[in-house]
Amino acid sequence: MDEVKKNGRTLALVSLGCAKNLVNSEEMLALLDEAGYSLVDSMEEADGVIINTCGFINDAKTEAIDSILSAAELKKDRQELKIIVTGCLSQRYRREIPEELPEVDALLGTADYENIVSVVDAVFAGKEGVESFSPLNTPVPELPRLVTTGPSWAYFRIAEGCDNRCAYCVIPFLRGPYRSRSMESLLEEARGLARCGIQELIVVAQDITRYGTDFAGKPLLSELLKELCKLDFHWIRLHYLYPEMVDDELIETIASEEKIVKYLDIPIQHINDDILRRMNRRGNGQMIRELFARLRRRMPEIVLRTSLISGLPGEDEAAFEELCAFLREAKIQRAGVFPYSPEEGTPAAKMEDRVDTEEAERRAKLIMELQEQVMDAWNASLIGTVMEVFVQGEEDGYTWGRTYADSPDIDGRVYFEGELPMGSFVNVRIDSSEDGELWGTIV
Repeated sequence: MDEVKKNGRTLALVSLGCAKNLVNSEEMLALLDEAGYSLVDSMEEADGVIINTCGFINDAKTEAIDSILSAAELKKDRQELKIIVTGCLSQRYRREIPEELPEVDALLGTADYENIVSVVDAVFAGKEGVESFSPLNTPVPELPRLVTTGPSWAYFRIAEGCDNRCAYCVIPFLRGPYRSRSMESLLEEARGLARCGIQELIVVAQDITRYGTDFAGKPLLSELLKELCKLDFHWIRLHYLYPEMVDDELIETIASEEKIVKYLDIPIQHINDDILRRMNRRGNGQMIRELFARLRRRMPEIVLRTSLISGLPGEDEAAFEELCAFLREAKIQRAGVFPYSPEEGTPAAKMEDRVDTEEAERRAKLIMELQEQVMDAWNASLIGTVMEVFVQGEEDGYTWGRTYADSPDIDGRVYFEGELPMGSFVNVRIDSSEDGELWGTIV
């Protein structure tokens, strides 16, 4: 096997962006490992750097470009260093990157992760202008993965692309139309993850509620979840559900299956009818209000997470105040808020009645302040209760973990004293709350 190690070539992979991008990175790592490349943690140690980029919004593009520039800086001293850019930024700026960033040796699109080995081979063979871009309607390939999350949890991508065509979003242009993976391939992967000791399975796609609609003509998420719940997972978490697709069957499945944590990430973006129409979102504010009420009637313990956009063109003070009033009333426990930024090629970028960038940012800040009050009040309500905690790490002499209400990397933590195996579950009495984090005692 040593002779197959590609003459000792080492590769570092930088994964940026969302959970779905991370799954693609894990697939590339597995393919490269199988091909005999040695994988290292830092760009400084590597003969080649793969940067799997996000190109969704300005901040993501800036982060991706900064990562490429960091690799290019290393290349000044090591001309032999190879730089391969993959993912959404390369898909979006296929023509511009070679002109603006000549240090990049190869580009690979979002439908081409399975070709990473041939691209890297070509780069190390000295070929120039290497690229791989397939049609975005290509079926989702079934690839191996090297799971990098944990301990004991993993993302589980069930579909690629998106058909929703929200007016502000470039995802359909970067990832193509919605393509579900087959039920058989998903269950095969899930069984493998369960055998490897994965305790929390986080189901992801740009829109998981539309799973199956492209090949079966109807949503099959409830059917898939029931099959997943038969496997040896402790928790199954759901990201992201679009509100208009959450029907009574799905609500009943989520409520009745004990393994499905009562935490739903449902991006609503706004509540004002006119703004939702401008966003090209399906449904209206009343539908969203009724959905949240139905969910809470059926599952009183449910934790809701959502995404919001402030400052879309046409959002006047009345529309913004309606959103704030809804958030005060709905008391959504988790929210991500983004000031609108125009993305080239989207319908929203051409809209008139543009809200000033500083005003959009001011509104986003106000929403976050409001949400912090909601979160603090909810955390305070947990004091004295006993919660199941998924042990994840140690910090400053304390063990920490997550409750069902906390998705990794975006929500809070519970800290407590006591040494426990990473990836285990323990009951913790919540004693206090501070700066969005909980502190407790093992029961």
